[in-house]
Amino acid sequence: MTTYAPFAPAGTEPGHDATAAHGTGPVHGTASGIGRASQLDVAGDLLALLRDAATEPRPDTQLEALTLAVAADLPVLLWGEPGIGKTAALTQLAESLDLPLTTVIASVHEPSDFSGLPVIGDDPAEQGVPMAPPDWAVRLVRAGRGLLFLDELSTAPPAVQAALLRLVLERRIGALQLPPGVRIVAAANPRSSAADGWELSPPLANRFVHLQWTHDHDVVVRGLGGTWPRATLPRLDPSALPEAVAFARRAVCGLLTARPGLVHRLPSNEARRGGPWPSPRSWEMTLCLIAFATAAGSSRDVLSQLVRGTVGDGPGLELLASLDRMDLPDPEDLLADPAGADLPERGDLRQAVLDGVVDAVRKRPERSRWDAAWALLVRAVETGAPDLVVVPATTLATLRREDWDVPASIERLSGAVSVSRRADRAADRAATRTTAGSGR
Repeated sequence: MTTYAPFAPAGTEPGHDATAAHGTGPVHGTASGIGRASQLDVAGDLLALLRDAATEPRPDTQLEALTLAVAADLPVLLWGEPGIGKTAALTQLAESLDLPLTTVIASVHEPSDFSGLPVIGDDPAEQGVPMAPPDWAVRLVRAGRGLLFLDELSTAPPAVQAALLRLVLERRIGALQLPPGVRIVAAANPRSSAADGWELSPPLANRFVHLQWTHDHDVVVRGLGGTWPRATLPRLDPSALPEAVAFARRAVCGLLTARPGLVHRLPSNEARRGGPWPSPRSWEMTLCLIAFATAAGSSRDVLSQLVRGTVGDGPGLELLASLDRMDLPDPEDLLADPAGADLPERGDLRQAVLDGVVDAVRKRPERSRWDAAWALLVRAVETGAPDLVVVPATTLATLRREDWDVPASIERLSGAVSVSRRADRAADRAATRTTAGSGR
């Protein structure tokens, strides 16, 4: 009986010499050797076809946030579950930017690999003991540019993390200074899904822009079909650079002036210390990112990822809210021309504008300004949700002086205000009945 071996190479038929067919003897020049080589060539062709993929310009907020931070020359740390595509994204980014990629697995290195290896010369007492950098650092310096990818950062023990501090912040390895053309990006898995994972030390975490890397179903499906999104550096408008810097400084300084407690706030929770948190260093990074995002015309979603990834969710959301208020019209301009006022569409911003107008009248109470404020409230009712004027109208009414006549425009507000109040009272009664019913 003849037994057929599975996946037998071409040319190996039943009855042929088993030694030659199975590769335990010389195969050069034999039919079986030629068949085996040709099958490997065919397998290589198939692998090449599978790896052949195109790229296309496609909106991707997390990819745009990554490229913007790279353009700003800030260290970036991608957080994501295993297999989410962090390494593939960095590889594609390096190819798109035409930067040589150098990958360093932090957890398999010793602290001396990043701080430098001591090399004793001819006369240590006279020349000292220089710290020699590793070979990959020397290659980056020779190239003058590149993308340094620190992978598996959350599996690096504390001693290695301490050695990385100078590399990430000062770009120094031993006595070697990395050139300005080198960008640093790291990747990490959450401790719960990392192999023997560690929390990041607060000093190291505070040196990175933290971006949460997630998969997009449509991007993955289209990429597996052969087309992935293309990573490109943001297009910065040269004419907008001075204004972008002024806007960023005004935004950050304005928030920290009003909220001095946000200048430095080290989280008490160990896990949160390993993420983004506010410090003078991270606020400086935030200022830089706002300037770059403004000059590039990036979307609010991109800016939100960058800001929250630098100073944390709480301070980041406060900053984003203050950015919205920076674009609001000046209350004095609105009082000067209430008929031509252009009020924001968003309810929260419109409410802030109306509150600002009433506050401006409170600070300088005059009959003409009081009348103009009522005209603005009427315009708000005519162009938006009437319930937004209830609180400003109530407050504005308390500012009336005895010799000020009640403007006729108030009559146009009374209906909207009374309807809103009746709706609020009805909602309160419904909530009371619900609470009483659940307490039985």
